[in-house]
Amino acid sequence: MIRLKRFSTLADQGGRSLTRRVLITGASGNLGAKAVVALRALPDVELVELGDADLSVYDATWAERFRGVDVVLHLAADPSPVAPWDSVISLNLDLSHNVLLAAQQQRVARFVFASSNWVLGGYRFTHDRLTPDTTPRPINAYGMSKLAIERAGAACARLGHMSFLALRIGWCQRGENRPGPHMAFGRWGQQLWLSNDDWAQVARLACTIPFDGFAIVNVMSDNDGSRWDLSETERVLGYRPTSHHTPRLSPVGRLTDAAARVQATILPSWNEAPLFGGRW
Repeated sequence: MIRLKRFSTLADQGGRSLTRRVLITGASGNLGAKAVVALRALPDVELVELGDADLSVYDATWAERFRGVDVVLHLAADPSPVAPWDSVISLNLDLSHNVLLAAQQQRVARFVFASSNWVLGGYRFTHDRLTPDTTPRPINAYGMSKLAIERAGAACARLGHMSFLALRIGWCQRGENRPGPHMAFGRWGQQLWLSNDDWAQVARLACTIPFDGFAIVNVMSDNDGSRWDLSETERVLGYRPTSHHTPRLSPVGRLTDAAARVQATILPSWNEAPLFGGRW
């Protein structure tokens, strides 16, 4: 069994500052680039940016860069919720398993995984409070891939290979990331909004706070009407969102949202059995 390298706190017993080494996959992507800026601002973090290697194929050359790393912040993936299975299998499943393997082989202490709100995508038109313990209900290949890696991470943590923290991230748009009626998925999409400042806060906390074991946390800003429970995020990370948004819909957006609700009610994609005919 691989021994777990214990993760240091911010200072040793003598009160001296300790530097921790954080490796980021997908460092050139939307979330990755913003996380790099946030972590570079911390004086006691050394960054290893991994954004130019083909992680979908395991290779000892890039795996060697995990040596001496304390935390892996794994953000590399096909980020599209409509990604086809071929892409999801290669860039979300195979790639993530390769990164997990490299982290285990180099005895990394903590693995922070960019999971997704799409793990609970089937709850868009329900009234359920959405917590980390809510039964998963992915409705697409992307959400299913994120759930699969969450479960793989839980197994790693149970075996004592390393700690695993899954971030069920909301919607952090590229660039300035301003919320509003332009966002897809109606009111639900805006309630998922995660500001750049709040994502920066989460990236810093996830890579630096004392943590052992396994946890799943929701990561969104403080948005009116949101059913995403952030109490576990505050308990585990100390996260308190600083950004707030009140969703608003255009007339067209209201019609689109209503049509999507009717469709989901009549033909829910997560339904265990078809309404008519056989499964095959």
